[in-house]
Amino acid sequence: MEITAITPQKKDKSRCNIEVDGRFYCGMKLETVMQNRLKAGDIVTGEQLSAMQLQSEKQTALDKALTHITVSMKTEKEIRDFLSRKGYLQDVSDFVVDKMKEYGYLDDALYAQQYTENAAKRKGARLIAMELKRRGVDDETAREAVSNIENSEESARRVLEKYMRSKEVNRETLKKAYAHLISKGFDYDTARSALKSLGEEDED
Repeated sequence: MEITAITPQKKDKSRCNIEVDGRFYCGMKLETVMQNRLKAGDIVTGEQLSAMQLQSEKQTALDKALTHITVSMKTEKEIRDFLSRKGYLQDVSDFVVDKMKEYGYLDDALYAQQYTENAAKRKGARLIAMELKRRGVDDETAREAVSNIENSEESARRVLEKYMRSKEVNRETLKKAYAHLISKGFDYDTARSALKSLGEEDED
């Protein structure tokens, strides 16, 4: 492969974008580029670029990932996606993920449990499981997390009460309310039970 361009990143002047064969390949610290005397026209292999980046950037990538989780927990997939957007290669991501697991900062099962406990106040199990899967939690872990949801009917009633504020209780409104509960991931029985709290039941 041929390095065709090395350009400074706009948002971080300490990093460069490396283009290989005319296309973006990875981001790399300017210090690393200078240490290895990389320049346009050099012939390299993917293994060489990965080794250069891993050697000098693994700690930088780990620091960025740890900063990224200060606001909220993340799944392994979310960390890998974050590092990919930053231009890090897979070897660096593998190093960061392994270290974060070792330190106890990455735990998809714990993430799923905590996410479910919070989301269950306003969403049903079906929707929560879908959201966990989109975040990279495996099917078994997602199922186990949502299986521990308690008081789903109470949550459905809260969602229903919020939806029905300032609305007249009639057949048409109740049908829309029922559809709203289903869209929030509550199952059919739970949705119907919530409607009974209004003294009505969906007749679908």
